[in-house]
Amino acid sequence: MRSQHFLLFAVMVCAAGCAKEATFQVRESVEQLHVTHARPGATLLVVDASGKEVARGEADVQGSYVFRRLKPGPGYVVKTGDKDPEATKPLTVMSVESSAPKPERYAQQKLVAGFNYLTMRDGTTLSAWVTLPNGRGPFPTVVSYSGYDMSRPQDPNPDFEFLCGEFPIMCNPPTDASSMLAGMMGYATVSVNIRGTGCSGGAYDYFETLQILDGYDVIEIVAAQDWVQHHKVGMVGLSYPGITQLFVAAARPPGLAAIAPMSVIGSTDTTLLPGGILNDGFAVSWVTNVLSRAVPYGQQWEQKRVDAGDTICQENQLLHSQMIDNVAQARQIVFNIPEEHDRYNPSLFTDQIEVPVFLTGAWQDEQTGPYFFLLFDKFKNSPSLRITATNGVHIEGFDPNVLSEWQAFLDLFVARRVPTDISKVRNLSPLLYTEFFGSALSLGPSRFNRYATYEEALAAWKAEPPIRILFENGAGLPSDPGAPEFVFERSFTQWPPSETNALELHFASNGRMTTTPPTETNAASSFALVPEAGQVNVLAPGGNVWAKLPRYAWKQPQAGEAVIFESDALTESFAMFGTASVDLWINSPVDDADVEVTLTEVRPDGQEIYVQSGWLRAGHRKPGPNATTFWPAQTLREDAWSPLVPGEWTQMRIGTAGFAHVVRAGSKLRIAIDAPGGVRADWRFLLKTFDRSVKYGVGHDAAHPSKVVLPRLSGVTVSPAYPPCPSLRGQPCRAVEPISNTPWSP
Repeated sequence: MRSQHFLLFAVMVCAAGCAKEATFQVRESVEQLHVTHARPGATLLVVDASGKEVARGEADVQGSYVFRRLKPGPGYVVKTGDKDPEATKPLTVMSVESSAPKPERYAQQKLVAGFNYLTMRDGTTLSAWVTLPNGRGPFPTVVSYSGYDMSRPQDPNPDFEFLCGEFPIMCNPPTDASSMLAGMMGYATVSVNIRGTGCSGGAYDYFETLQILDGYDVIEIVAAQDWVQHHKVGMVGLSYPGITQLFVAAARPPGLAAIAPMSVIGSTDTTLLPGGILNDGFAVSWVTNVLSRAVPYGQQWEQKRVDAGDTICQENQLLHSQMIDNVAQARQIVFNIPEEHDRYNPSLFTDQIEVPVFLTGAWQDEQTGPYFFLLFDKFKNSPSLRITATNGVHIEGFDPNVLSEWQAFLDLFVARRVPTDISKVRNLSPLLYTEFFGSALSLGPSRFNRYATYEEALAAWKAEPPIRILFENGAGLPSDPGAPEFVFERSFTQWPPSETNALELHFASNGRMTTTPPTETNAASSFALVPEAGQVNVLAPGGNVWAKLPRYAWKQPQAGEAVIFESDALTESFAMFGTASVDLWINSPVDDADVEVTLTEVRPDGQEIYVQSGWLRAGHRKPGPNATTFWPAQTLREDAWSPLVPGEWTQMRIGTAGFAHVVRAGSKLRIAIDAPGGVRADWRFLLKTFDRSVKYGVGHDAAHPSKVVLPRLSGVTVSPAYPPCPSLRGQPCRAVEPISNTPWSP
């Protein structure tokens, strides 16, 4: 009788809560659980060790679901919400700390030339493409890591197939240009697809914690290979695979030797939300493009792998449909929320990088933008730092005078050798540069040839200042204007440079800028809000900003659409390097204003040349705690937001992005103030609009003294010869037109 009562009790309990063993699969991960092979549309529940439901979701069309932001710990169960439920055995959600594999787990994975899979700490596999130089090794090795098609197998370029004997990488080519160049210079290369892209498993989410932990694991797996010299690797890449280096290096994987990021962001918000205004050009289109290729089979080459029998790639597509919609996230951002957004801001964590760094960027970069200068003083714990900046566009990291220094850096800090003078690469470089830049340029011989030992070469490199600025890139070859060669360079020991002095120019009536503050009363000019201006491109239809001399369509503003101020002709030549602050008094009939400021040079030959711009939504105007004379450093935080009071004069500072530019005696400087748009190749601005036409006033009288503060360098001798216009890379020219500002009236 007692056994019958017990059986009845057990049946009652099971009817309330027991479940069949799950037929779906769950992967335990870091702060996540990954469900695959569930019934499409099934309701999935997560209960913790106490039996409390902590999350629920619906399996997608592939039967997959990713539970995110779970509290680490044991005892979780995933079950279906059916009348006849299925449930898993108890599962553990890993923490970052508890997830770290033992070193021997990395060493157990063996990589070979060609296509590979690397197993991450949670069991997710990432696809990788490996190239090895001729010989037995060990080889100096570099890694590139991004969500592009990094691991896609590709056929050799038939135009370069004849070079396969000398450069094996030509017939085993990676898709990443930096990896290709490193391979030609004798490096082994490993190109890895971020989770959720290509044949890699997992689901994509912009720089989530798992992507960074994966990067750590990738470095450790590669460094453990028998064929890796010193069991330390470098990281290379321009743009996306450049940005990933900052995140991965901050995680401090022991197997990382050095990083060489090119054309990177300073912070996600400076590219996505410059001055608080959504960049719905490149920033949003970039995220859209990455996400469109992070869906199952989104990069197209995956299907070919699966058709050929790659079952791992096939299985890895199952979670791709669980990517996070980062486009929707981006469009919802209005303020910088530190607890959510600080992790996307490299300028806040690059002080955690403890390896040598080689950073490059271009002041007019049309994609990632010109705010990489925010990193200049942040590599506080890097033992060796070299920053190279130049005027130009996104691809300037491959300029010959940058690339030769890039090779020297890798040789010194990854290969640990006297920088190699590879004559066969130098002999080939005119062919490659003709293909890439349209000019038969050459890599010069190594400037370290004179050193007999590695120690001597390394000491010489370390004795040089960390910041190298190239001036007038594009004008270095008079016979080939626009080719990526600079006129002169200067080096600096710190940022901001101690050699910088503030040059103040005050706005006055009749569009003048003077060295003395205004004394007038009731003097102001106005510009109109033009909502469609934010979508205006600086390129002519069909123009290519990477061309040697791009076809620009940089238009003069229409009457009433800008307020412009111009200095007297300069009596001496000088160079500028840094950021400029345009300190405005503005009067608005509405509670906000999107404002752009643009610095240009007006030359005696009647040409106006673009230098740099800055942007700000007026509600974000409060200077941040790190503000300086040259940079207002707004935080974009909600607690700093302050609407304009219609009809009242309000002061706001707009910082331009960084720049380095030479002006000569006889030239004039101009500042234009208008609605954002029309000065960038790929950036667009989603401007704030109102239910009425809007004209803003810009004060330039004694009570409202607007001005610009420019970063003038001392101690720089400037050649009197003007560069051709056009020639300076990234800096369009146009015929100058007279100033005709519209007076402002309340």
